[in-house]
Amino acid sequence: MAAAERITDRLVGHGEGPCWSPTWGGLRFVDLNEGDIVTLDASGATSRRHYGDVVAITRPRIGGGAVVAVERGIVLEDADGTLNPLPELWGPRVRMRMNEGGCDPDGRFYAGNMAYDQADGKGVGRAAVFRLDADGTTSVVVEEATISNGLGWSPDGTLAYYNDTPTGRTDVFDYSREGGLTNRRPFAQVNDESGRNNPDGLTVDAEGGVWTALFGGSAVRRYAPDGTLDAVVEVGARQVTACTFGGEDYSELFITTSREGLDDDDDPAAGSIFRFVPGVKGMPALPYAG
Repeated sequence: MAAAERITDRLVGHGEGPCWSPTWGGLRFVDLNEGDIVTLDASGATSRRHYGDVVAITRPRIGGGAVVAVERGIVLEDADGTLNPLPELWGPRVRMRMNEGGCDPDGRFYAGNMAYDQADGKGVGRAAVFRLDADGTTSVVVEEATISNGLGWSPDGTLAYYNDTPTGRTDVFDYSREGGLTNRRPFAQVNDESGRNNPDGLTVDAEGGVWTALFGGSAVRRYAPDGTLDAVVEVGARQVTACTFGGEDYSELFITTSREGLDDDDDPAAGSIFRFVPGVKGMPALPYAG
């Protein structure tokens, strides 16, 4: 078992959605409940931009700028910083917010949501995963989720890995451009009788290993392509939310953490960013084609 290095002070309340892009000058992640995206550059300096009441995830766009999931929908950010909100996907009476997601190999953006009361994914107004195509159309591609979290693709683009946190496991889909996400099945059992190892965000390395953050479990785990547990990285904060590869050669794993629900003197490193060099490289973030 290895340990990640803490590389920042407390920066965020509920850190999520890390993503590395050279077009951004380094790492970006969200301070979800503040509605901010934070950029951390190679010197350790940070900057923030506010997007709304909630901001859940961001990915680069092929032409520059970013696609951003906010509380009830998606915003397109142009290369010059102009923000273009798309129509909301549900109204304010539906007490839900966006959460994690990603882009597929064909340039489509996915964002899952969750109910503020974390109600299970059954019936009208429950959580789902939405897809934004390059032409701006949206559709629901995963129904009846609960707390929709990490989503990432295998190196060859034929598999997609997904965490719906209360299931306690990572699932895998077959993927194709025409068929989308199909044949969902269990990939790895993450939680156990302790109830602490809740699968949150995930990322996939260049060898097909799946790295899953453990909310409540103070760790990130790597699962080999066959679903067996391969490595555990200790993190000096309990509520580990997500991870992504970055650095010039994508050899560094960056890890976000959360202070949500904690007293000020509880878990002092929560809300910080951690870093680990695992000896395997990641892949560049898949961009949105719109």
